[in-house]
Formats: sequence, C-alpha cells, structure tokens
Amino acid sequence: MPTVYYAGDSTVQTNDIATYPQTGMGQVLGLYLRADVPVSNHGKNGRSTKSYIAEQRLSPIGERITAGDFLLIQFGHNDEKEADRSRYAAPFGEYQANLEHIANVALERGAYPVLITPLERRRFAPDGTPGDPTHGEYPEAVQQLGERLGIPVIDLNGESRKAIREAGPEGSKEWFLHLPAGKYAAFPDGKEDDTHLSYAGAVRFADIIARGLERLGSPYDRILCPRVKEEEVFVSGVM
Repeated sequence: MPTVYYAGDSTVQTNDIATYPQTGMGQVLGLYLRADVPVSNHGKNGRSTKSYIAEQRLSPIGERITAGDFLLIQFGHNDEKEADRSRYAAPFGEYQANLEHIANVALERGAYPVLITPLERRRFAPDGTPGDPTHGEYPEAVQQLGERLGIPVIDLNGESRKAIREAGPEGSKEWFLHLPAGKYAAFPDGKEDDTHLSYAGAVRFADIIARGLERLGSPYDRILCPRVKEEEVFVSGVM
C-alpha cells in the first residue's frame, strides 16, 4: 500500500509531550486514511520552503518515497517573514520555485504531489468582525503554480478561513492554543496563540485535507477511510 508523506511547518509537525497540547495536522491525518496507509510526517516547526530545502529535510523523503506514494506539501507561514532572510521566499519568485523543487522529489519517483495552501490564522477584531486574510499573495501563488504544473491543489487557506469565520471569535478558540495559566506544563503561564493548533483544531483542518483528496478522485480518494457525513462530525463548524 502507498505511504502518505507530509512536508510542512509547525501546523503540520508531530508534537510530543514537551509541547502538549499543540498538535499538527500531519499528526492526526491518519484518522482519515485507511488503516493500511501510513503517514510519514516530515513537518518541522519554523520552516519555510527555503529553510526546509537548505537543511536537507527533503533527503529522507527522497530516499524513501516510491511510485504510487503521495507527498502533501504545505508551507507559507514562515516564507512570508521578510525580516528573516534565511526563511523569506517571495510568493511569485523563490516560494514557487521551492515548491516546484519539492514537488519534483515526488514526480521524479512516480509519486503524487499535492500542493496545499497555508492554513489561515485566526483573526477577529475586538467587535468580533473577521480580520483580513493573513497570508497575502501566498495562497494565490500556490494555486497558480499548481495550474501551471498540472499538480492538484487543496485550498486549505480558503476553507479554513471560512470555517473560522463560521465558528466565530469564541467557537474558533478551541482550534488554536488558547490556554489558561496553570493547566499545561508546557505553557505554565497560559497562551493565546492564533497560529498553532490544538488537537481539536488539527482534526478539524485535517478534515479539509481529507475532503480535498476526496474531491480529487482517483487515485487520491483511494487512500481514505469510509467517511461519516459532515453533519455527524461537526456542528456549525465546531467539533
């Protein structure tokens, strides 16, 4: 059976008890896959496409991925940090070139790459009004690259923004690290973090990935487990 490889940043990575309850989407994606389809999660906190490649984090994927496997590619949060030249990659320049380089690791070995637009951050004004989109031109850069190369794209950015807005300023908090002081050893002073995910958030947004694979059809939908109807899992966008 195929393996699903996942390259990305902190919204993807597998966490341990040192950062509990932070959870990455690659950590829970297996909930949506057939039991005989393993996930090899190569997400790493703080990485952009530029730093991921520079640190040779593609090497373990390239050494193992084979024909018929899948490579999910999700970056953007750190590529947009212009002040950090070790990570910054302009959306319609180096970012697209780096994404193409990563996708080629799969294509050259007969595997299936899937580009994923970056997860939206939670943003609301004090009056509860949804904030502006938080990733600028990066989601569109992914979409255009996918169209140019003929590589499928899952619009996690647009779908997550819709889900966050539907859940509202209070309901969406459970998907991110809004933690009280004194409850978790990793965050003794508490935390209000609208980028990194809780377990509930990782599951909610991994659902978007799974449904995106489902819409792509064969061969992408063949790795998915039997699905329950959305209304039986999520109510008004909140798990």
